[in-house]
This record gives sequence, structure tokens and C-alpha cells, in this order.
Amino acid sequence: MITPAFELSQDSDYLTLVIRVPYTRTSEFDICIDGSDFKFYAKPYFLRLNLPGRIVQDGREKASFDIDKGLFTMRVPKEKAGHHFEGLQMLTSLLAPKGSRSAKALVEDVGACGGSEAGQEYEDEEEEFDWQVEQEMYVAPSVEDLQKLQKYGFGNLRTAVFSRLQEELSDVIDVGDPDNSTPTARRRDRLDAETSVFCADHYLCDLYEGEEMRQVYLNFKPWWSEMRNTQVVINRNEEKEQMRKFPNRSHLLDPATRRTIWLGLLDIVLAYVYDVRTTNGEHNVESAWTIRKLSGTLSWLETYHSVHEVLVSFGRRVLCYPLHRHFSLIMAAMRDTAHIFQCGKACVLKCLLAVHKVFRENEPAYILNDLYITDYCVWIQRAK
Repeated sequence: MITPAFELSQDSDYLTLVIRVPYTRTSEFDICIDGSDFKFYAKPYFLRLNLPGRIVQDGREKASFDIDKGLFTMRVPKEKAGHHFEGLQMLTSLLAPKGSRSAKALVEDVGACGGSEAGQEYEDEEEEFDWQVEQEMYVAPSVEDLQKLQKYGFGNLRTAVFSRLQEELSDVIDVGDPDNSTPTARRRDRLDAETSVFCADHYLCDLYEGEEMRQVYLNFKPWWSEMRNTQVVINRNEEKEQMRKFPNRSHLLDPATRRTIWLGLLDIVLAYVYDVRTTNGEHNVESAWTIRKLSGTLSWLETYHSVHEVLVSFGRRVLCYPLHRHFSLIMAAMRDTAHIFQCGKACVLKCLLAVHKVFRENEPAYILNDLYITDYCVWIQRAK
């Protein structure tokens, strides 16, 4: 667990806590207030504070989250109005654990007498002790250190995201050390990984068997198949609610960056339409894995330079990773994607909203929304 950066301030009646938790799930905040003990958990962040005064949770508390800045702000009433909390600026001391919460011995005899119950008490004691885990103050990297790190994400606008979250996000991307891996190294490693993982037996089996099921996928009519540009409308309440929650950002991009963004979009839509076809339009528990695994942009933080590179990368990954590996499915996905782009921005946006929903409901793929999909959803609405 990671100790987030935080700040404390106060007035006569309230204590205000500002906690910086970028790249976390906005729907899952756990808070516990017990007198002078304050606990906050939002995977992968955990914060426990031993406050110099008592606070209460009586309905007057208020909380908000700034998605764009990654700031969680909570205003909590003091137990005694007018009580001034001393030492709020001593952040390190606030992180120190109180110590054991009981007088039980740390080592107990769990012999024949009541063995099972004693064992259960020992397990409970272990769980209670976890709340007193050691915490380390967050130290922001210097400008010089940040300049040494590699960039990635939408338009290569992110950096240092994985430097603290690597352990939590190792299952999301395939790059070992993204903050120190150059685009050239990432591409080389991606190609090597695809070459080593390719299974000739699996490929030959799909080539000569499974024709009946494959035809089901090829004959399936996805939601975009009958659409034309003038027919695509964002009309579902869920989609509209998604869009209302997106930050209002403006993206000032140079032509070279804008080109890589379009190619990354092509890569992501290809992966999405493949999943739609091979699930008959019903996303399942494997959909988040399939989409991010087939997209070199999402799994390897790849930056493409031509349409040809995108198509070759997608084709290679389809023949290496998913359950169904056949060239006809690759061609079907390419035709679907061409049709989606011809239908215009609204059709592309519907695809991105679907991907955003799949990732939002998956642990830990939600981080890819912050790195790529949310920005794509905002940018495509203004793109020419």
C-alpha cells in the first residue's frame, strides 16, 4: 500500500484534509473516523493519521473529489467546537502508529486447550495489526528527476505514474519499467514477446478446426453494422452520465502528436471490435484483458507512426494472445473499424465509452481510463 501526499488545515469548528490520490477508482473510498484516529483507503493508497484532537462523524462532514487533479477533500467537524489542534504541520508524527490496541500477548500458547478458538483469535489479531502498518512520507520527485523519466499515455503527456504504482499495476501493462524504458526499447521488447509467445500448434488448430463457431462470430451483426453517419446518436442515459463526469479539458497538440493519437485510437478501436465480435456483443469478465492485450497502445504504451504499423501489430497480437486466433477475425475487425471511422465521431465515441465502462468495472484496468480512454473521450468530441 502507498502512503499518499496530504495536507491538513483547520478553522474553529472543522478540520480539513486534502489527500492526493491520482489514478485511483473514484467510486471506492473507505473512510473510518474514531476520535483522534482517521483512516482512509482508496486502492492502492492507504492513510492512517493519529490526530492531535478528536473529530466526529455526525452528518455534518462533507467530502469531494477533483478527478482532474486527483485530490480528495474532506471537511470533518471537531468534537469540541473551538478546540485548536496543535502540530498539524508535523505530518511525519501524524503518521506514527498508536501501537497495540490491546493488552494481549504477541505470542500465545495455542496448544490442546481450545486450539481452534485460540487460532482464530490469533488470525483476528493479525488482521487488526495490519491497520498499524508503517507509513512513509511521500516525497515528490524533483523537476530534474521527472525530466529523466519517459513519457506515455494520451499524447505522451504522462510521466512518473508507474514509479510509485508499479507493484499495483504490473498486471495492467507488459512493460517492466515504463518510466525508464524508451519507446524504442518498448517496441523491441513487444516484438520479442510476441515472437516468443506465438504458439504454432494453437494457430494451426484454429486454422483447421472450429469453423462452425468462427462463422458465428463472423456472421454476428454488431451494433454499428447498420449505422450510417447521420444515424449515430449518443442517446443512452448511461452514456450521457459518463460524459457528464468527464473533465472539461483542452488539448493543445502539435501535428506529430496529433498523428500518434489518431493511430493509437485506431489501435484501441480494433481491439474493442474484436472483443465485441468474439463475445457476440456481450462483454464478459475477460473483455478488459482482451482489449488491453490486443492493443499495443494499452499493453506496451506503444507509439505508432503509420497505419501499417498499427495493423501489423494488431494482427500479430490476435495470433498470439486471445482464445480465437484466426486471420478471418483480423480482417473482420479491420472492416468493422473502417466502417466505424466512416460513420464519424459519434460512432467512435460510443466505442470509447464502451471501453471506458469495461475498464472502469475491472480491477486494476481502470488505470487505463486515466492514462488514455478518458482523454480520448474528451478529445474526440472536438477533433476534426
